Order: sequence, then C-alpha cells, then structure tokens
Amino acid sequence: MADHRDAATGPLGRLALARGAVDRTAELRLDELALAAAWSNPDTRVLVVSEGRAFVLDEPDPVLPGATRPRLVTLPSYDAPEGDRYLLGRDESGYTYFAVPAETLPGRMDGDARPASLREVGVQLSDRDAGLLTHAIALEHWHRSHRYCSRCGHPTEVAAAGHIRRCANCGTEHYPRTDPAVIMAVTDPDERLLLGRGSAWDQRRFSVLAGFVEPGESLEQAVAREVAEEAGLTVTSVTYLGSQPWPFPCSLMLGFTATVDDPERVRADGEEVLEVRWFTREELAEAAASGEIVLSGQISIARSLIEHWFGGPIAEAAR
Repeated sequence: MADHRDAATGPLGRLALARGAVDRTAELRLDELALAAAWSNPDTRVLVVSEGRAFVLDEPDPVLPGATRPRLVTLPSYDAPEGDRYLLGRDESGYTYFAVPAETLPGRMDGDARPASLREVGVQLSDRDAGLLTHAIALEHWHRSHRYCSRCGHPTEVAAAGHIRRCANCGTEHYPRTDPAVIMAVTDPDERLLLGRGSAWDQRRFSVLAGFVEPGESLEQAVAREVAEEAGLTVTSVTYLGSQPWPFPCSLMLGFTATVDDPERVRADGEEVLEVRWFTREELAEAAASGEIVLSGQISIARSLIEHWFGGPIAEAAR
C-alpha cells in the first residue's frame, strides 16, 4: 500500500495545512467491492462537511495544562447522512475515513461539539485531523463548482470515491483542480524583508507578496513577474522553500525566497498592493509588538516565510 502521508519537514518547518497522518489509499478508489466493505466496517469513520465547516469538540490539551485543543467529530458510517462518499484514506491503526458533504451540518451533536472552519482551527488540529479536513473541504468545494461537463455541458457524476467527476453524456473525466500560486519572502542586500498591504485588507495588515502562476510560466518566472508587477523590483535569485495546500478554495501555495538588488525602486502597484515597506528584523519585531502592523495568521505559509526570515516566532500585540 503506497504511503501518501507528509514527508520530513523542510526549511519552513511543519506547515499547518501541509500535515497528515493518513494514507490516501488511492489504489482503492476504483475498487467498488473494497469501498463497500470499508463503508460497512463498524470501525470506519465519516467526516460530515458543509461549505468548508465541520464539527469539532474542544478537549483538554495533552501538552498545555488548562488549555483545550479541538478534535474533529466523526461518525460511524451507519450514522452518516445520505450523500456522496469521498474516500479520505486509512490511518496507521487501520481505520478508514470518508467525507460526506451536506447542505447543512446536522442540527444536533452529542456533547459540546461546535461547527468550525479550517481557518479557525487548522493550526490547533492534530496532524491526522488537519490532513483529513484539508482534503475533505478541498473535495467538497471542487464537487460543488464542477457539476457540469466543460466539454458538452451535461451533468457530471461522482466517480473514483470522490476523486473524479465523469460526464454521463460524453464520458469525459474531470479531476480535482488545484491552482498553483507562488508566495515569496523578498529580501534586499541588507537582508531587509519586503511586506505589502493588499487592497482588500485592513490598514494594519501586512504580508509577503504572492500571485497565481500563469499558463506557460515556470514557478521562478512567476516569482519574478509578481515582484515586478506588485513592487516594481527586479528579482536576481529565487530559492524554493516549501509548499502548502490552501483550499480557499483550491490553491497550492509554493513558497520561495527572492532576492533583489534595487530596493530603492520599490513602489506599490496601487491596485492589488496599496503600500509596501522594507523592514529590518528589529523594525518588524517592534511594529508587530506595538500593534502598528498585523501579520498573517499562523495557519498560513506567509507567516512561516516571515518567521523563517526572522529566525523564530514573532510576538504580536493582542488583537
């Protein structure tokens, strides 16, 4: 059985949404008998998702006394609602996991379970739960937005345990879409970091630059183009650091460092980015601690890139 769990951590450490402790068992997706047997197994667990949310239960944190940590609430298959079944995989203990999408989350759950989104709890979830929820909501969104064949316009049907949609009219198979996007920590010869404020953001929020990869473009070309477009700078070197799925709704964020040698030419494009600023490590620490700026959340690869450059965690003012 091929193992598709996360590999050893790279330069950015353990990224919040790039974790997993479940073998995706892709070899079972077309085996209807094996899928039926897995679903009927009383140990099988089902994650119900609705518009990017699932139920979690806050439990005592095993590491921090007095703190709590969310855990995904899963159901035995005989208690799961009717609907499409997406195979998520199997863990080391042999438990198989499915996701079932629902129009709304069930109105009642035992205990103190609460609905939560990946943005809310992704950082706190265990490796297993973070991987399961990331996989499930990425599939849920793709299925909701690809119900018709792009070739002939007819309705499509779920196949391969949720990992294909097949057109009943022309037979075309459609696969889950992932949009690659580059995100980069731009530095100058003095090792200052460039941060920008997006046009849709709060006036205090700053982050690293990012953008989608265009057709026919390499990742390195995308890094250079985005830095030139958003900040008017010329990239002289690019280094890959790591990646993270970003199912909001269907991106894969590819993290880089990018060096420029013309920092004095920096300027915001005025459309996507309204303001750009260079920071030394001391300046960034002071601005974050005072609340002058607000950085990207811990769930994002953006924060990992910033703290990789900084050399460790950055303390922020209470929000």
